[in-house]
Amino acid sequence: MKQAINTYLQKNGFEALRLKAVFFDMDGVLFDSMPNHAKTWAVVAREYGLDLSPEEVYMNEGRTGESTINMLTQRQWGRAATAREVEELYARKCALFNQCEEAPPMPGAAEVLRCVKQAGLGIYVVTGSGQLSLLNRLQTNYPGYFSPDRLISSRDVRHGKPHPEPYLMALDRAGLQPWEALVVENAPLGVRSAVAARIFTVAVNTGPLQPQTLTDEGAHLVFPSMKALAEQWEQLLAALEAQ
Repeated sequence: MKQAINTYLQKNGFEALRLKAVFFDMDGVLFDSMPNHAKTWAVVAREYGLDLSPEEVYMNEGRTGESTINMLTQRQWGRAATAREVEELYARKCALFNQCEEAPPMPGAAEVLRCVKQAGLGIYVVTGSGQLSLLNRLQTNYPGYFSPDRLISSRDVRHGKPHPEPYLMALDRAGLQPWEALVVENAPLGVRSAVAARIFTVAVNTGPLQPQTLTDEGAHLVFPSMKALAEQWEQLLAALEAQ
C-alpha cells in the first residue's frame, strides 16, 4: 500500500495524500446491481437490433444511459441516436430494470461505510446511473450516510465517466483538492475517470472482469471485494498516516 501511495504522489507531483473524504461509485460498489443492468441492457439492445453482450456492459459500466445508447447506435447504425430514441430506449431499459428482483446491498459495503464514518471522513456518491429506483434506496439501505447534496449522478453532469467531470464535480462540491480524496470504484471506465481527475483510486473487483483490467486503467490498489476492503481499511489508513 505504501508503494502504491508513493507512486501516486510521484506521478501527480503531490507532496502527501491528506484524506478528508471518500467518493463511492454506486452500482457494483454499494449495490450488487450490475447483473440486473447487464441483463436489461442486453435485452433492450436485442429488441432494437443493437449488438451488446452482458460482458460488454461491465466493460462500459459508468457511462450515462445516453452515452451507452450512442455508443451502440454509432457502431450499429453509423449515427448518434436522436433525443427521442435516447428517451425511448432508456425508458425501456429502466422499466425492465425495475421489474428485476431488487438488487441487494453489496456485501461488505456497510462495513466500509462504517469505517469511513468512524474515521471522520466525508462520504459522497459519484455514479453514472440515473435510475431513481437505486438513488432513492441509498437512504433506505444506508441510513445516516448519504445526503442529496453529496450525490453526483448522470443527472448532474454533461460528460459521464470515463470523462473526469463527475469526480471533478465531486471535488468541487466537497471543496477539496485531488490529494484530499479517495475513490472506490469497480468499473474500468469509472477508474479511468477518477484517475483522470488525479484522485487516489481503489478498485473493488465485484464483477466478472480480470483484476488486471482495473489495474490497466490506472487503479492504484485492487481488492477482490468490498469485504476485503473493509478488512484492510485500517491497514490502508495506517499507510496513509505513515507518509
